[in-house]
Amino acid sequence: MNIAIIGAGIGGLCAAIALRDAGHQVTVFEQAQAFMRVGADINLTPNAVRGLDGLGVGAAVREPAARPTHRISRLWDSGEETSRLAMGDSAEQQYGAPQLTLHRADLLAALASAFALEQVQFAKRCETIQQDDAGVTLTFVDGTHAQADLVIGADGIHSAVRAAMFGAEQPRFTGVVAYRAVVPASKVAHVPDLQAFTKWWGPNPESQIVTFPLNRGRDIFIFATTAQASWHLESWTTRGSVSELQSAYAAFHPDAVALLHACDEVLKTALYERDPLPRWTAGRLTLLGDAAHPMMPFMAQGAGQAIEDAVVLARALNLPDTDLAVALHTYQAARLERASQIQVGSRGNQWLKAGGNADWVYGYDAWNVALG
Repeated sequence: MNIAIIGAGIGGLCAAIALRDAGHQVTVFEQAQAFMRVGADINLTPNAVRGLDGLGVGAAVREPAARPTHRISRLWDSGEETSRLAMGDSAEQQYGAPQLTLHRADLLAALASAFALEQVQFAKRCETIQQDDAGVTLTFVDGTHAQADLVIGADGIHSAVRAAMFGAEQPRFTGVVAYRAVVPASKVAHVPDLQAFTKWWGPNPESQIVTFPLNRGRDIFIFATTAQASWHLESWTTRGSVSELQSAYAAFHPDAVALLHACDEVLKTALYERDPLPRWTAGRLTLLGDAAHPMMPFMAQGAGQAIEDAVVLARALNLPDTDLAVALHTYQAARLERASQIQVGSRGNQWLKAGGNADWVYGYDAWNVALG
């Protein structure tokens, strides 16, 4: 089958590798001029790493990554620890893969190295999509066209494929902004559990600080959110104010405050979301990742759900004696309920606040989950 994937992000490249390996002709169309080192640092929980292992990129992803020792919840003011899950080797033994934390660009580099660059067309912003019984015609802003038997929308929260399926609409501003910073671990060596994934639960659901190691533990990533209705800019690269960051969390526990006072610079973005969709497919079009289910970051499952989508979609399209419509329905039936549940749960921001069982998220195996 001739398959066009719109978007060369994590989900798009995972789908490209899996579908290429299944024998399909795959072309990825990406609106950016090239792969660039932008974006947030990523927490890959065991369900995501298991998906990457099946794509053959697990070793390349592990090389630059850190392996958090635990997943810890602490209260913002007292510092009381309310939950602690062993990760690292314990997670690998329990779930078949560890938790890994790394920069998004390092993950994309590992995926790009496993897919032929000549099959990625850059500077291709999709403008219109038309389909009929014979196939799909894509028209790009530069005036060029492409034909495909199937189009996969992996083009994020502002998806052109989603708009072609459901009509143009805008994602909803959550009223929450996020700050991102990276500091050397050596600057905050006195803070306990630096090599763990630690979430500081704030006084309200919008307020939190998350930290985890990067670069094999040499750096610490800081991700903090707070309500701020006046800031609407969604950006990977916009600089924020360090003093504003520190002021917003000045009442937090001294361990959390120490991390913020180690920051020399910070990036800031507004957070947007959408409601779960009733369906992900329409004729020869289907969606995955943020194009299907953009979610708040509070369960750290955005990348993981895109990886799961890509694997299950490729498996569904490779089922024997199955036509395209049935394969896409099988994919949607296998994925929509789970992804929607995580999408809604991420909005609620109560995941593992006071302990609980993570197996239903971390134990999911996209390569072996039942289809049909």
